[in-house]
Parts: sequence; C-alpha cells; structure tokens
Amino acid sequence: MVHEVVIRSADASAWEDVRTVFGTVGDPAGCWCQWFKLPRAAWDAGSRDDKAESMRAQLEEGSTGVIAFLDGEPAGWAAVEPFAAYPALSRSPITRRQTEDPADPWAVTCFVVRPEFRRRGLAGELLAGAVEHARDRGATVVEGYPVDTEARPTLSSAERYHGTVALFRAAGFEVARRPSASRAIMRRRLSSAE
Repeated sequence: MVHEVVIRSADASAWEDVRTVFGTVGDPAGCWCQWFKLPRAAWDAGSRDDKAESMRAQLEEGSTGVIAFLDGEPAGWAAVEPFAAYPALSRSPITRRQTEDPADPWAVTCFVVRPEFRRRGLAGELLAGAVEHARDRGATVVEGYPVDTEARPTLSSAERYHGTVALFRAAGFEVARRPSASRAIMRRRLSSAE
C-alpha cells in the first residue's frame, strides 16, 4: 500500500494538528519543543500546559517547524528556526558556537513522530521539509545536532529526538565536528540552484 505524505509549514492554523502529534503522554507532551527555548528555571517551573501555551503563542507569531501528514492524518513534527531562536543552544557545551561556525544558521532541533506512524520514513520526510522551510525563509545554512546510533546503538526512541547521524547524512548534511563520541554537529549549505 502506498501512503501519501504531505509536509507543511506549521503556523497557528495547524494548532490542532500539532496538538495531535504531541499528544498527552510521554516526552513530547511534556516538552512542546520548549527545552531549547526556555531558561532552565522557567523550564523547571513550567507545567505541560504552560509549555503547550508557549508553543501555541510561537505558532501564532510565525511558523516554528513543519508538520507531516500521512494519508491526511497529522503524524509528525520537526522544529526548525534560526539558531538565535533557541537560547539554550548557545549555552550547551554540545551546540554553543565555535569561532569557525556560521553565526546564525537555521537549526533542526527536534523530531516527533506519533508511535503508530513510526518506521515509515517520516523522519526523512520531515527533515527534507525542514530544509525547504528554512530555504523558503532565506536560510543559507541548516544545522542539526543528531545522535550517532553506531556509537550508541541502544538509544531509545525518546533519546533519538535530535535525529540520527544516518538520517542527516542521507539528507546531504556533513559532519562539521564531533563534540562527543555519540553526538555530531551536522551542517548543510544551501545554494539557490538546489
């Protein structure tokens, strides 16, 4: 059976679909892609509902990512915005800027795929959609911060929310550096000819 996958930039009109993807249990429902956006104290103090409301407000201000639909059903999400939109990235020893890094690339920070839609290639579709989303908004460089399942093959689904090195490599990203054995900074430069 062939399934139709559609990737759309998510904005305020997609709120109910985004809520469906994030669900009500598990890590996505507790995070709402706020881990890299909020100061640690605000993260710790915020409830699930607070984080959901933050996501909703961000979507009302503009698109903060892409949503995947499989046969019309909301199935997945990828967060992608300029690096500067994620204050925690500049504080992390894994992702903070190095002298040779581009100052404000677009960053793909998170993937969420509903459990019933996993193992159907949606992460790859979401990553391709995130790259196009960024390109359409003027990005010239897109980065990701994936985990390396060859270095840590026992990673759970929850630990793979950054995406995997293999996923980013298949989408044309190259390793810029390795801040740890199991993490990589991967980068793709975009040209107008692509």
